[in-house]
Amino acid sequence: MTNEELQNLVEKVSSDVFGRPFLHQAVFNHRLKTTGGRYLLQSHNIEVNKQYLEVFGEEELIGIIKHELCHYHLHLLGKGYKHRDRDFKRLLKEVNAPRYCTPLPNKKTKRKIRQLIYQCTVCSFIYIRARQVNTSRYVCGKCKGSLVLKGEKSEQK
Repeated sequence: MTNEELQNLVEKVSSDVFGRPFLHQAVFNHRLKTTGGRYLLQSHNIEVNKQYLEVFGEEELIGIIKHELCHYHLHLLGKGYKHRDRDFKRLLKEVNAPRYCTPLPNKKTKRKIRQLIYQCTVCSFIYIRARQVNTSRYVCGKCKGSLVLKGEKSEQK
């Protein structure tokens, strides 16, 4: 789906569901990661996350469009357009729009956590740290002995 097709879909949903025209721009924003879409107060434009169309299909996209159009129409009418406002919640129910969009599946790869192992030369106490320790400046907290870097282990998170 292109931006022009999205614009036409938003205009159609606005006139069919809300009975009001959508007179501004609707575009896909590829930088959106954690939200399905957003309504911009200054320009009155709507931005939509294209990943929701690709992952969940057009039905989820229409739900996101309805949600953003609720913000749009209420803001232009001077009514409560924020998530916590009674007018917004009422309009969401009237047009059967979702309050929240379905979360995208998590594609993050597990990152490795580096852990440095230091050991006291006197009492043999082991310290595990994420950050490197300056061994010429810091000493053992138990016996004041010098610390030596013993090794490094990695953990999946």
